Amino acid sequence: MTSTRTVVRRAALAATAVTAALVLSACAGGDHSDTASGTHPSSSTSADATAGAHNAQDVSFAQGMIPHHRQALEMAGLAADRASSARVKDLAARIEKAQDPEIRTMSGWLKAWGEDVPSDAPGTDGMDHSGGHGGDSGMAGMMDQKDMDRLAKSSGKAFDSLFLTMMVEHHEGAVEMAGAEKAKGRYAPATALADDVVTAQTAEIEEMNKLLGKSAG
Repeated sequence: MTSTRTVVRRAALAATAVTAALVLSACAGGDHSDTASGTHPSSSTSADATAGAHNAQDVSFAQGMIPHHRQALEMAGLAADRASSARVKDLAARIEKAQDPEIRTMSGWLKAWGEDVPSDAPGTDGMDHSGGHGGDSGMAGMMDQKDMDRLAKSSGKAFDSLFLTMMVEHHEGAVEMAGAEKAKGRYAPATALADDVVTAQTAEIEEMNKLLGKSAG
């Protein structure tokens, strides 16, 4: 009897040990499975979000608007000692205050995207834009070098009139470019900046046309 009881007890202990081992193994396997499934989808989602943050239109908008803004700043910078109208000087100062930070912002986007930031060296902005429309170049409203030289050589009321006429055309080009970004861009900060450009520069176009009307009258 004693021998039989010992055998039964040993068999029961062995069965318990096997069952415990199987349970522990299953739990350990479950932990690894959960960890893997909890990690990979998150990494994949993050990568997809980064890759889809912007598109070619966003890049084109920034690369076109930076030199466009730089030329506006060049024109506005001439107003301080050439304009005769206080309102023209005030307008030029507002243009500088608005567009200089926008250049820095767009340059930051391009660097983050691994794209080229347009050079600020003279003569690299693409001056072949007859009629103020650059077509597919993304430089609508840019002035050619002859126009810029003529503005730099003028002063007084002649400067005021020329500056306003040129800047209206320049702003119209910027509004056109911003409209394309709003319609086709994907990067939310870029489309938001484009919306700001349309709002602000449309208002300035109206302001400048009124000033030109007064001058003409």
